[in-house]
Amino acid sequence: MYTSDIAFSPAVKAVQTRKGSRRGYAHMEAMSGWQSEIPPDLAAFIAAQTSVFLGTASADGQPYIQHRGGPPGFLHILDARTIAFVDFTGNRQYISQGNLSENAKAHLFLIDYAHARRIKIWGTARIIEDDADLVAGLMPEGYRVRPEQVILFTVEAWDANCPQHIPQRFEAADVAAAIEARDQRIAELEEQLRCYADVSTRANR
Repeated sequence: MYTSDIAFSPAVKAVQTRKGSRRGYAHMEAMSGWQSEIPPDLAAFIAAQTSVFLGTASADGQPYIQHRGGPPGFLHILDARTIAFVDFTGNRQYISQGNLSENAKAHLFLIDYAHARRIKIWGTARIIEDDADLVAGLMPEGYRVRPEQVILFTVEAWDANCPQHIPQRFEAADVAAAIEARDQRIAELEEQLRCYADVSTRANR
């Protein structure tokens, strides 16, 4: 039994065998396999994200993917196997919550477009309602939204995808900061040039 068996079912392994990748993944399983706990570098990556996709499925297997976002730090690492975040009030369809009420299996997918990195996390999730203290402890400071409940995600396995085919995109705030820094540097250089020009003019008089 390997940690990656959570994703590599017998049917998946059969396809890997038919298409020639099973040997490589079997070697990966025997050597180290996927981790089931969150190491410090992954914890830092998760805490820096502003976006996550939560995958759930109904009891009969109908899948659903829900996006959740917030400022950096809205995803909290409670311990080596638990991720928590506040579920803000949205369109009130409650598909994810309904799915989790009958099927606790869930998936988190995180992608950092700027650095071409994506992380897949398998596990289970549950909804915590009517816990004001927990919500207060997890709520992003100064974020003007209405919290509704908390999602607790228990990690069972995680894997990092290869970076190819990830388009490079940047957060608007990061782009604005880079442009501001560039403009400030241009202004400094222009001021230096004016000073040099003034010194040169005085020297030639």
